[in-house]
Amino acid sequence: MKKIIYLSLFVVCSGHLAQGQKTLPGITVTNINGKIIVSWKNAYTVPLATLSIQRSYDSLKNYTTIGSVLNPQNLENGYADANPPYNKMYYRLFIAFEGGSYIISEPVRPSKDTATSNATADTRYPWQLDPNADPKIQQPPAGNTGPAYPSRWIYTAKDQNVVIHLPDAIAKNYTATFFDELEKEIFELTNLKEEYLIIEKVNFVKSGWYSFKLYDNGKLVETNKFFIAKDAKITNDPAKKAGNR
Repeated sequence: MKKIIYLSLFVVCSGHLAQGQKTLPGITVTNINGKIIVSWKNAYTVPLATLSIQRSYDSLKNYTTIGSVLNPQNLENGYADANPPYNKMYYRLFIAFEGGSYIISEPVRPSKDTATSNATADTRYPWQLDPNADPKIQQPPAGNTGPAYPSRWIYTAKDQNVVIHLPDAIAKNYTATFFDELEKEIFELTNLKEEYLIIEKVNFVKSGWYSFKLYDNGKLVETNKFFIAKDAKITNDPAKKAGNR
């Protein structure tokens, strides 16, 4: 079972968040170059206690739990089965709610993702695109100097959470150190062994530019920056609401 890595950071495993992703208890299961991505959206209004991914050769029995997500409350989430013993296994979720009740999703076999089956190693999933290319994702304020190029390892997703994407993490010894705009160290993540991790934006306190240093076995791999935008403001002004009617 995966563990919270450092200072109670809310770090979760993330998979391929494709368009057309199903909503719990439905799941989307996709075969991308031999890697099986189980993904879903969460619309439950009641708290989830546990969410585990299971697989089996049989659609009805002999299921084995292969992983869990640390924050089942996330609106979009997923799990990457990097080395499945068979690429047509059945996958399902065990979803437990606070209070003891639970449900098990319908088993689903992987479908082939033809859009990315011939993709190169640098191809990004929809939520990995250069955030500066889409104003709906993030727009750094004018006058702020960002990186010359976005990192392909650590970057901001649409929801302003920070994604760590390390395809070869299991074979490496990665460490990531994060700094605020004054270059003061905020925290460090060591022994990173998951291909996809998400650090929730609450761990960065406020919006603005942050920098990081990524090391492999003590050797510097990359120094770069990412930007976390402010949350959209919600107005409770009755006059403004009346004007929108």
